[in-house]
This record gives sequence, structure tokens and C-alpha cells, in this order.
Amino acid sequence: MKEKLKIDIVSDVVCPWCTIGYKRLEKAINELGIQNQVEIEWQPFELNPNMPAEGQNLREHIAEKYGSTLEQQKASQQNMAKAGAALGFTFDYFDDMRMANTFDAHVLLDYAKAFGKQTELKMALTKAFFSDRKDVSKREVLKEVLLEVGLNVEEAFSKIDDVKVRDEVKSQEAYWQSVGVNSVPTIVFNRKSAITGAQPVDVFKQVLTEILDSSSQDS
Repeated sequence: MKEKLKIDIVSDVVCPWCTIGYKRLEKAINELGIQNQVEIEWQPFELNPNMPAEGQNLREHIAEKYGSTLEQQKASQQNMAKAGAALGFTFDYFDDMRMANTFDAHVLLDYAKAFGKQTELKMALTKAFFSDRKDVSKREVLKEVLLEVGLNVEEAFSKIDDVKVRDEVKSQEAYWQSVGVNSVPTIVFNRKSAITGAQPVDVFKQVLTEILDSSSQDS
């Protein structure tokens, strides 16, 4: 049996372009009919590793981090909402929206890997944050999302509290940074080549086709 194309997606739960990028990649995979030829694994990246537990007002955060004015932020959010809508995803930005700490969410994504539910959990977390106005750093929200995708809450929470597991996730983050990932999404193919950003569907189709064609010639 031919080996699957391994796709690592380095991203954060609260990164809008990561969601758009994945949705476009998913569309490319579906349109090419290669669902059985690829294997996706999500890799951790925190946009704001020092974000306090209580989070920070999103407008304030973006102004501080990127120097964006309110008008620029609104225009950017409208663009994201439009791009999301075209892919069936709702970005519901609101005045009191807060940026959240996402480390516990990354621990849960690591846990979900063993059950083949990483993508499902990732999308549920992203939806909770962007579409349902929920704080993905809070245990009650994480519990809801785990139940929604059919994962064991008690076992999953024991991972969040496990120092060894937390260190492992931190070392995964450090690995991707050490190989040069400094913006997300970064989408890595077979750990050999990568593209960054929410590329158009056609770009993803072209890249996927080229990689699959060259690997079938090699085999």
C-alpha cells in the first residue's frame, strides 16, 4: 500500500487565517478526491504564549501587538468573515471579544491524536472561539468541546494537569520554532517542503498534485 502524504499543520486555535487556510486545504483535498491519500496532524503554536489566564480585549491586543487602528482591524475582520463565509465558517467578531490563552487547548489536541479526533477537536475549538463567543481557556468550555467530539473529559483533563505532558507539548512548540516556523498557518508536506498562509484553493491543489505525482514516480 502506498504511503500517505503526511501534512503537518502548525497553527493556533485562535488564529483566523489558520482556520481559513485549513478550510481551503480541505476543499482542495476534497475536490481532488484524495481524502484517502493524505494524513493530517496538527502541531502546536501559540500566537500569544504569555497571554494571562483572564485573556485580553481583542482590539486592545491587536493594537498593541500589530499597531493596527480600529478601522484597520474592522476591515481585516470583514475580510476574514467574508473568506470564512465562502468556506461555510462563521467569524462572529464583537466589541468585547477577548484573546484567550490556548496552551490547554493544545494539550487536548495532542491527547486527541491517539483517537483520530484531532481535526474534529481543532475545528470544534475554533468554532467555539470564533463562532460561539466562548473562551477556549476555560475548563467548562473545553469540557463542552470534548463531549461534543466524543472524548473522555476526565482523562483529557488529567493530561492538562500532567507536567510531563505539558512539557512534551512545549517541546513540540519549540521544535517547530527551531526549524523556522514563525508565522501560522505553516503547512508542511512530508516534513520536506512547506507553504505558509491561507493560500487559495487552487494553490493547494497544485502543490498537492505535484507532491503526489512525484511520490508516485519515486515508488
